[in-house]
Amino acid sequence: MKKTACPLDCYDACSVLYEPNRLKGDPEHPFTRGHLCYKLNHYFDYPQLDSARYQGQKISLDEALGILEEKIKASEEILHYRGSGNVGKMQAVSDLFFAFIGATLTTGSLCDAAGQLGIEKGRGKNLILPLEQIQKSELVIVWGRNIGYTNHHLLPFLEGKTLVVIDPVRTNLAKNAAMHIQLSPRTDLELACMLARFIYMQNKEDESFIEEHTEDFDFYADFIQSYRMVPTTDKIGVDLLDIATLAELMIDMKTVILVGNGVQKYAHGTEVVRAIDSLAAMLGLFGKEGCGVSFLGDTSLMLDDPFRVQAKRVAKPEVDFGAYDLCFIQAANPAITHPCTQKVVEGLKKSFTVVFGLYDDETAQLADLVIPAKNFLQKEDIRFSYGHEYVELMPKFEDNAKALSEYELTKELMGRFGLDGLKEEKEYIEHFIKQLRKKGEYYVLPSFEEIPYKEGFEEPFCFIDEVEDEFDRLSGEYFLITPKAKNAINSQFKRDPYLYVPLRSGLSDGDKVVVSSKWGAVTMEVRLLAELRDDSVLAYSGSAINHVTPPHADNHGNNAIFQEVKVNLKKESQ
Repeated sequence: MKKTACPLDCYDACSVLYEPNRLKGDPEHPFTRGHLCYKLNHYFDYPQLDSARYQGQKISLDEALGILEEKIKASEEILHYRGSGNVGKMQAVSDLFFAFIGATLTTGSLCDAAGQLGIEKGRGKNLILPLEQIQKSELVIVWGRNIGYTNHHLLPFLEGKTLVVIDPVRTNLAKNAAMHIQLSPRTDLELACMLARFIYMQNKEDESFIEEHTEDFDFYADFIQSYRMVPTTDKIGVDLLDIATLAELMIDMKTVILVGNGVQKYAHGTEVVRAIDSLAAMLGLFGKEGCGVSFLGDTSLMLDDPFRVQAKRVAKPEVDFGAYDLCFIQAANPAITHPCTQKVVEGLKKSFTVVFGLYDDETAQLADLVIPAKNFLQKEDIRFSYGHEYVELMPKFEDNAKALSEYELTKELMGRFGLDGLKEEKEYIEHFIKQLRKKGEYYVLPSFEEIPYKEGFEEPFCFIDEVEDEFDRLSGEYFLITPKAKNAINSQFKRDPYLYVPLRSGLSDGDKVVVSSKWGAVTMEVRLLAELRDDSVLAYSGSAINHVTPPHADNHGNNAIFQEVKVNLKKESQ
């Protein structure tokens, strides 16, 4: 049986068995265990681009490459905007060419860079928490993460645990949990501080861990005590007794905290994740069996990456597409997924826009030049996972003369511009493989540690002791929540187009409302959702909601802040 791995931007990185026109789960894989999600089960339902296109007319690949060469040579300011529609390691090979010609690349992320920095500021490095440590835990806290939608293969690893869900939405996971803390959006930092206060008041912090592995705990103690108990709990919007109960559970049990992107889509997102990490360090949850904090793990640790280039860069959330003569969009659909849709669309129309991708999506329909990309079955690659420690090889199974792989495109462009230095494709893949470790018959990340931080941190853990937060909670009627949909990954596959509103909104299913903020407005169809708090509305990523999201990065310039906004609703007149 031929084996490969899912290329999609997902925690699970499923191991896949390939048959022509059919994908099946690999029952032998220690994590995914033979099950695939909707996206892979319906992968062939979504037609792949079958022709290059210039100004709406079909052309050959060679003609497309000629036009691209001509336009690059005529352009002074070029943007290379590479997304995560495919997260195989070979996707980044195109960075080599664009760095060579002096193009502007992006830095930061629309997804997880704020949380990544928060972890680095505390622990120094962001190690993946192995699956065995989740299995050995007693208490699992799922914080701002809807596992049933975003990495459902993890659910069997939670069986037999005391499960607590912290989420503004009463998800299916929350309904089946021992406790659900349905906090007000944008109060995750305050909740982490309140939990720490209860632990500190009872003198239950891990003094030996703090003494041996951390620094400046006294400043952290002052910081958490600066949050007054009653007004802070009122802001969080949950019962004080529930917070105290969770603190007691954390004191008494082996605890794993599974943190999602939902907690850090804010201007102070770095500090939010750092506060959760500080709470864990206070209890000594690092370096111990059955304990730890899991965010999106850093797969670049200890990796010599030949595609890591020096280049001019702009923060991805703040890209002004209209500021460039040519925008080369790869594996991304910014016309839907980037903040502040109207500004994005106007910018793409102003520049010469090239799309190199799989689908005829909104950005491709706006583009001047479209170049079809090969899918993951039509090229060689290797898949690292940010959700577990296993690495999968991705052999080529199919031919496709109508599209190019990232390596083929890069080789063509390097040749046309007379640039040297590109190695053979297999040489790059072998370079990655040689750095991997083995765990039984499987490859694992070079940074894999069975019990992360068992030998301590490279530098003492640094607790959070300040935060800058100037958000105006009084402006706007509803907090906006923007999670991932069950059957889509951002704009790929089966999107959920609706705006979900609380019962108290006075609206009905099927109503059309204008959703507005100072960044823009959009009309969306309503669905009532009893599982929402009264102060919140929800729109899944991949919907039209980015018309109202802010075109800014977080306080540290790394991450999109999709939820750093409150919105107003106005029912459309019939």
